[in-house]
Amino acid sequence: MAVKGLGKIDQTYDGKHIKVGILHARWNSKIINALVDGAIKKLKELNVSEENIIVESIPGAYELPFGTKKMFEKYNVDVVIPIGCLIKGSTMHFEYICDAVSTQIMQLQFQLNKPIIFGVLTCLTEEQALERAGLLPGMHNHGEDWGACAVEMVLKWK
Repeated sequence: MAVKGLGKIDQTYDGKHIKVGILHARWNSKIINALVDGAIKKLKELNVSEENIIVESIPGAYELPFGTKKMFEKYNVDVVIPIGCLIKGSTMHFEYICDAVSTQIMQLQFQLNKPIIFGVLTCLTEEQALERAGLLPGMHNHGEDWGACAVEMVLKWK
């Protein structure tokens, strides 16, 4: 039996009744700003009202898991999109932060039983980050994907 529509969105989602938290790190602000803007743009396209989009900032990516948990508690949101950008340098810092943040965000979803959209770029070069933020010609802003994913995950599993 063939699966129809594999890889395609399975229905139209209307986010007019959901509340979304966006939590972003301040490091790599040019990239982060573009990703946050992309997420907000897509959320609005999917009918999430501006007053139901709460945006907070934190120092860095390492603080994203704790900040995400606190966004759920403080704002009673349906979903959080933690946004960060890690770019590999010459030390092991990149590997440790990527692993810790990824693991904690995944575990937090199951602890809270709420969707958390993994909006953390883990790039080997600044150029890769700029591409994924849609800041280079012809490239796509991944923040838009995260906004669409947030709406779908809330509505699909309510």
